Amino acid sequence: MSSDVVAVGTTIDRLLGDPREPPGILSRESILAADEAGEMLPGGEDLLTQLRLNDHFVPGRLGGRFDRADHTMRVVRDVFRRDGTLALGYGVTNLIASLPIWAAGSEDQQRWAADLLAGGGRIAAAYTEWDHGSDFTRIGTTARPTSDGWRLDGDKHLVNNLGRADAAVVFARTDAQPGGRSHSHFLMDLRDQPEARLRRDRRFRTAGMRGVRLAGARFDNVRLPGDAMLGEPGSAMETVLRVFQVTRIVLPGMALGMGDTQLRLVFEFAADRKLYGNNVIDIPHPRSVVAKSYAQLLGADALALVAARALHVAPEQTSVISAATKFLLPTLLQENSYELSLVLGARSYVREGEFGLFQKCTRDLPVALLAHAGGAVCLASIVPQMPGIARKSWGSVGHAPPTLFDIDGPLPGLDLGGLQITGRGRDSVWAALTLAEGMPVLGDLAGMFVAELDRIASAVRNTPLSEMTVAGTPRAFMLAERYTNVLAAAAVVGIWRYARRGDTWAAATLHRLAERSGLRPRPLPVGLEDALIDSLAARVKAGTPLDLTHDRDLP
Repeated sequence: MSSDVVAVGTTIDRLLGDPREPPGILSRESILAADEAGEMLPGGEDLLTQLRLNDHFVPGRLGGRFDRADHTMRVVRDVFRRDGTLALGYGVTNLIASLPIWAAGSEDQQRWAADLLAGGGRIAAAYTEWDHGSDFTRIGTTARPTSDGWRLDGDKHLVNNLGRADAAVVFARTDAQPGGRSHSHFLMDLRDQPEARLRRDRRFRTAGMRGVRLAGARFDNVRLPGDAMLGEPGSAMETVLRVFQVTRIVLPGMALGMGDTQLRLVFEFAADRKLYGNNVIDIPHPRSVVAKSYAQLLGADALALVAARALHVAPEQTSVISAATKFLLPTLLQENSYELSLVLGARSYVREGEFGLFQKCTRDLPVALLAHAGGAVCLASIVPQMPGIARKSWGSVGHAPPTLFDIDGPLPGLDLGGLQITGRGRDSVWAALTLAEGMPVLGDLAGMFVAELDRIASAVRNTPLSEMTVAGTPRAFMLAERYTNVLAAAAVVGIWRYARRGDTWAAATLHRLAERSGLRPRPLPVGLEDALIDSLAARVKAGTPLDLTHDRDLP
């Protein structure tokens, strides 16, 4: 990753302060107190406004800093490391809501939204409804033309910040006919609407992300001006399918910060706690759990970074890798959370004190990672594309573009218009697995995933097309799930090859991915786990984020 994002990330990380040292705004004590109260952290949003976090959601041509998806992902991850509630409640919703504006809005609409965000304003993404959830094709909220604009009627629920936002992007039906051209986006200024027509006073309490303001709203003959629509009539579904590829990648990539916090807390506990005359970290089983969790976190970061770079260098392929990222990263994070809780023991249930933040992250992770696309939805978008990929890409002599994996290298600007609804059978990521051929340990592990992909490809080719649909069989969905592990392994090998991050972390990560894929790899060489634990210890001591970008000296 280029030095500028590391510099920006380091600056924000430093200004946010060390959460272990009270009485800072983002101290652990303050974060936990706000969580218990079910409110956003007092002063936290003001601090992020001072740091101009919203600039990272606005394109550079409009005065912001959102020209690289990996940059924005890295910067906001540092906020997630402190408090996922603050990160989601303050910033991530602004990104989700503004993407349709940058992709389809007029110049005036884009300038208006950019100015609003630059001033610390909020934009809500008003999509979901009680009766239809994430099935946007059945949305009931309607926008009907009037003599001077539009009339909006209906309900939206479980929308972050809707009750206190300055504006909203509203997804509404503009045609009674079924199909993908029956919905449109509207940019709505919420500040000048009469309460009799717009009621948005309902708040939904949640088990995790307690301070996030999930709200509901009722639109009753709300009047919008004629220029409120974003893009052409009926274009909203296509816009969603394109731009949500960005959020499917960067949101779970940001949420890795909570996995970082959990691993850091458990390592600190295991390094200090005595049991049977030894530190817990020196007892074989918990030591192995911590090492595997570290490797799994790095593997998740590898997939997130490669997927984020793909948005820039292979936007025609990101419909698949974005869905794979949104499915696999939440799975890996929640697996880590559970395994680490066993090391922490009863302390993992405590909501206060030194380890209270672990429990908060456990509750926050599912809420943060569900946003606008659950795992089943993501797999459903992969399954129909697999026959084409099996036919055109897998098993052929593949080429893995170095720019996908060189996380220190430059990238072209993000072009939302280049994103495609389907990948049309293209997959350049898998070919990175061949880059480790002939290498000890790494070559064997990568070869296991090449063989796994061959098995997946054979199964896909022998499965009737009628089963490879969004409503396909459990077997088809299982094939898609196995494929996401192969993509993660390919990302690891590609970064190892082109970003020069060392052998140990890559071998440990591939080994962990192979284990959870049921591939039964051979035991890792003696000493590899020790090297990984030593790396983790050094990073925890230095306060360095547990990722692939801040430290080029991974073992």
